[in-house]
Amino acid sequence: MANIMLTTGGSFEGYEIVEYLGFVNGQIALSSNFFKDFSSNLAELTTQENTVFTSKLESASETAIENLIKVAAKSGANAIIGVELNYTNFSNNSIGTVASGTAVVIRKKEAIHKVITSKIYVSNYYNILMPRPVEVTLAGEDNVVKIAPLFYNYNQDEVKAVRCDIELTNFYGEKLLIQGIDFVFEKNNITKLQAEFVECKLPMKDIPLIKDVKVYVQKYVTEKGVFAPDADPIDIELSPRAFDGLREKRGKDAVERYKSDGTTWLCNCGYINAAGDEECSICGRKEDDLKSSVGFNYEEMCNKMKGLPNVAAMKDVLMVYIKQGSIDAKYRMELLEIMESGMQYERTRGDMTATVLDKVLKVFED
Repeated sequence: MANIMLTTGGSFEGYEIVEYLGFVNGQIALSSNFFKDFSSNLAELTTQENTVFTSKLESASETAIENLIKVAAKSGANAIIGVELNYTNFSNNSIGTVASGTAVVIRKKEAIHKVITSKIYVSNYYNILMPRPVEVTLAGEDNVVKIAPLFYNYNQDEVKAVRCDIELTNFYGEKLLIQGIDFVFEKNNITKLQAEFVECKLPMKDIPLIKDVKVYVQKYVTEKGVFAPDADPIDIELSPRAFDGLREKRGKDAVERYKSDGTTWLCNCGYINAAGDEECSICGRKEDDLKSSVGFNYEEMCNKMKGLPNVAAMKDVLMVYIKQGSIDAKYRMELLEIMESGMQYERTRGDMTATVLDKVLKVFED
């Protein structure tokens, strides 16, 4: 008998119908002598007669279904839907059993395999010498979400494990705190430590919604023992775009722009070094290299423009930076055009400072 699936319904769970081949039926006729040996009144059948009667009908039904399968197989079907079994009387006083249905071709549905991965910079940092979390990877596969941070290991200690609390924030400002999660490492004695993935309770559908990650290190283990940070982490104050841009240029552990007041200098890693220190005590960056790579701090300029009474005053701030040679030539004409246009509109439309400031920011951030 052909290997054909049957159902009285219209589909098979886990399968899809790819072709309908049409209505098919299989039948078997019982002779007119079928009732000959039984009492004329079926209600008066003896127990033995009833058993024989039922057995013959069951046999006829099985044969009808076998015939139905043979017909469907000849049409190229591998399944039959809407299967029905009926009994009918023929003109010669014989009884027949008819099995019918719709022949179809089905195939097993492919398992839906979903994978979502997101890498997010850590928006807080420790400015002490310890394994520093700089990036968190969220990986979802078939509704199971795992998380793994990347650490900068400035000391190149043999870090065995780190215990953290991780705070995830989505675009709605809703927070999920994952507490006491332990990460272990296969590779050691290197500057960058990628932790092994650990399962977490974040729903897979929420991965694309996560916009911010903070990591709070509780303990870490090296070959020298178990340690706990003796300082709280610092939140990064740069705007998201400025933060991303800084890290692209200065490395994943960059959290601050270089600054110097003559007595101290602030490294890209966020550590405050004493004047005269040629390199950072935490990350090893050389101050001379940072000085030569300092870019234009457009946020500082925009902050000075905020709250000014009119666009003309904003233009005065811009001109100071242009005269200092701080702004790249490719931006100067565009910024001046924004200011001139803003002043013209301001004469007829009123205050345009917010609009102009937004356009200035877009020049640098888009």
